[in-house]
Amino acid sequence: MPDRNAFKADPFGYSISAFNRWALAQHVVGGLDTDPTKPPTGLDLKCPVLWLMQAQALTEAAIRVIKSEPEWENVPVCLKGVCDSQYCAAGLMLVGYSLEICLKAMLVLTKGAEAYALAEKDHKTHDLVKLADLIPGLGEKDKAILQELTLFVRWAGRYPDPGSGKEKEIEHVFTLSEKHKIADRDLFGLAARVMGHVRTLTG
Repeated sequence: MPDRNAFKADPFGYSISAFNRWALAQHVVGGLDTDPTKPPTGLDLKCPVLWLMQAQALTEAAIRVIKSEPEWENVPVCLKGVCDSQYCAAGLMLVGYSLEICLKAMLVLTKGAEAYALAEKDHKTHDLVKLADLIPGLGEKDKAILQELTLFVRWAGRYPDPGSGKEKEIEHVFTLSEKHKIADRDLFGLAARVMGHVRTLTG
């Protein structure tokens, strides 16, 4: 069960212990011969359950960020809007990461852990349009949303600057958003559809 006292005592150890907890759950609930004290192998870590739970954790974090509206007490009045835009950008980054992890979990489910591991270099990308290739029926607007989220994962959720020579990516975000009239309902509707595809794959 969750234990935030354990987090307080050891925040890094608690936060990296998902595999150990998963091994323990398999042993206690599933009756499998697993050892939660044994370090995981690369294939152990390709378990779709771990990936889907990571996607769920990121989704919950994104929801908490996007639904809350900080007061910005320590920020000068003229800069509160600046900080709030950046805060929302961090929320979109979490949405993008949750979709990335979910899509990679679906790849593990469809290919199998061993095949995914062999082709892992092909999947080391933040390009959500490429990763979402396995989702049927994505339209032009859907792909535009995934392009936008990719930029927030790559830089816009973490830095105010896309990097030297990439400054036009800022304008690209505005252009795509205006062209497709992307509202929050479009963004979150697509996120739900993408994550819901797991049910199709698992039956």
